[in-house]
Amino acid sequence: MLIMANKNRYSQEELDEFELILDKKLEKANEELAYYRKQIEELADSPEAKVKGLDDGIGAVETERLYTMASRQQKLISHLENAKVRIINKSYGICRETGELISKERLKAVPHATLSIQAKQKRN
Repeated sequence: MLIMANKNRYSQEELDEFELILDKKLEKANEELAYYRKQIEELADSPEAKVKGLDDGIGAVETERLYTMASRQQKLISHLENAKVRIINKSYGICRETGELISKERLKAVPHATLSIQAKQKRN
């Protein structure tokens, strides 16, 4: 009878699969960041932005919203790039609190995750 030991890291084949997922997410995140930056630029360059008036508040709120969304995208990109470094280092998918493997299902849903579901629940 063959007893399977618990794995302590993902195989290169599995890491390659996760890298493809990360690449797709990175491409989409970079596209969204470029879109937000373009919107911010267009708002700043619009004739309405140069004229002070009653709509100043609306323009400021919209600009702030776009800056917030761009900032979130930049943060996501950073997390995704860090995940790619962990793939190179072969430490991808290992929970930083428990040292155990994060489930494939979780990594497919949140490929930049560094905590297992159990560790995340303990934090909350």
